Amino acid sequence: MSSLSTLKFFVTPSHDCSYLEGQKARTLFVDPKADITEDKYSELSDLGFRRSGNFIYRPHCDECKQCIPVRVAVNDFVSSKRQKRIWKKNQHLDIKVLAAEFKQEHYALYQYYITARHKDGDMYPTSEEQYKSFVLKGWGRTLFIEFRLQDRLMAVAVTDRLDYGLSSIYTFFNPDEPQLSLGVYGILTQIEYAKSLGLPYLYLGYWIKQCPKMSYKTEYQPIETLIDNEWQKMP
Repeated sequence: MSSLSTLKFFVTPSHDCSYLEGQKARTLFVDPKADITEDKYSELSDLGFRRSGNFIYRPHCDECKQCIPVRVAVNDFVSSKRQKRIWKKNQHLDIKVLAAEFKQEHYALYQYYITARHKDGDMYPTSEEQYKSFVLKGWGRTLFIEFRLQDRLMAVAVTDRLDYGLSSIYTFFNPDEPQLSLGVYGILTQIEYAKSLGLPYLYLGYWIKQCPKMSYKTEYQPIETLIDNEWQKMP
């Protein structure tokens, strides 16, 4: 990890945790002025860092260690019965992988999704600037995976290509089609896409055992967790 030795890091003051009520949190950020290469970003991802726009971060709480980085070993992945049904159900969708760029059609779907599903969250209300600063970045290899029903945009999975995996950043979809389980299908598609590229992992960010909204991540088995800087299969 010698290429990271010159990076500067900053820790935020204590603030309310977004996931666990009553908890305080701190975040470790990579210096936003640093020269981030694709190799550095890949190494940081393997150390449990994530990105939001151009910002690369990792939880750095004083006492709580509940935010655990997780990744799927795609070559060992075994679909559950439910995942197999969802995969089969969505074979009528057309999938296209695109280089990341702002498109009004994508933003309109993102805006509709956030308003319908996350109106109580910190991403509401949306704006074009907020959307761009969240999903886009000025370095690295970010891809948009489009899912369409004929010409109708149904979902977009934002994913970063790393040296040894894909990092699933965010998936937004048409909330009027809950029967398609497009969020699940987006992850399954990224697993298959990583496998097709010969990449061994799909990084899914952080899992918190006590947070119900994060429980879905353990449905993709086998899943690996980063504990004490060592990746290991979840028991």
